[in-house]
Amino acid sequence: MLFLTWEDWNRYAEKYARAFVSQNFGTGDRVVICASYGMNVGANTMTLAAQKIGMAIIPEGKCSFPVRIINSYQPTGIVASVFKLIRLARRMEKEGINPQESSIKHLIAGGESFADESRAYVEELWGVPVYNTYGSTEGTMCGECHEKVGLHVPEDMVHLDLYDPSMENFIDEGECGRIVLTTLLPPGGKTGTLLLNYDTEDTSVVVSRDKCPCGRTHMRIMNPEREAETAWVMGAPFNRVDIERGVFQRENMDYLTGEYEAFLYGDEEEVTLRVSVECQDTKNCAPELVQENFLKSFLQYKPPLHEAYQDGNFKIQFNFTGPGGLELYKIRGRPKRLIDRR
Repeated sequence: MLFLTWEDWNRYAEKYARAFVSQNFGTGDRVVICASYGMNVGANTMTLAAQKIGMAIIPEGKCSFPVRIINSYQPTGIVASVFKLIRLARRMEKEGINPQESSIKHLIAGGESFADESRAYVEELWGVPVYNTYGSTEGTMCGECHEKVGLHVPEDMVHLDLYDPSMENFIDEGECGRIVLTTLLPPGGKTGTLLLNYDTEDTSVVVSRDKCPCGRTHMRIMNPEREAETAWVMGAPFNRVDIERGVFQRENMDYLTGEYEAFLYGDEEEVTLRVSVECQDTKNCAPELVQENFLKSFLQYKPPLHEAYQDGNFKIQFNFTGPGGLELYKIRGRPKRLIDRR
């Protein structure tokens, strides 16, 4: 259970406002929010943040809104996940609207980790920069500035440490560790939920503690990855983002929609990773090319997995479906793209 005071809401709003400004949003911008309201901290505090800096919010909640919203309101930005932004761009194209010629000037991808390759593809579709945000309902909101060299941590509002997987020691600078948060309050400040060394179960790396080219001085971290989306095979870890990186290799995107899901099967002796990808047209999907690009990307920096793959102990199978053919379409809620069925 999470309790928030009005001061908490305002602190969240301050964090979002800083991120918006650092991403070149400001007075006069009109931003579509593709996140549900109600008890959603992010959607509500983004709206409060917009009031602080003179932005208008178009609270759609979902990215399945009618395309006429783009023509009628002429929004200059959208906050949504990478996949929602891809689907929206394709719906616009089908209705004769070129996303690159629309009123959109910048996009914010939030809600889940993503690969650099999928961000690059969204930027190609829309012809505008895509900025990253990371947040947790419990504690923080980190935003990438227009320089795109790491996410700024609001160090005056939250203390962020990185611990080793055993949660016993701090890690050395430049190493990957689990994000641990502690709430920081001004003298006399109040909060509904105080965090003391709170384990987010997300992992990241400190990019730099030096002054950013944008002029800001707070520390910067890499795009965090969810520990729950990490699997271990033959003693080596990989994350859902690693699979996404393989899917979104640029040559692949001439044939794929970008939607994917992956499943792990097997035991300690032999493991199979089955990767299902959605083709724009199953009759023209270039499966050999897609597989080759995926394997090269996925195994490139994972020597133990590459060795196990060569030895036949780690198998990777591919499944190509048409639009709507993935299992995730049959399940309500946020899609789970890496499922361990061992």
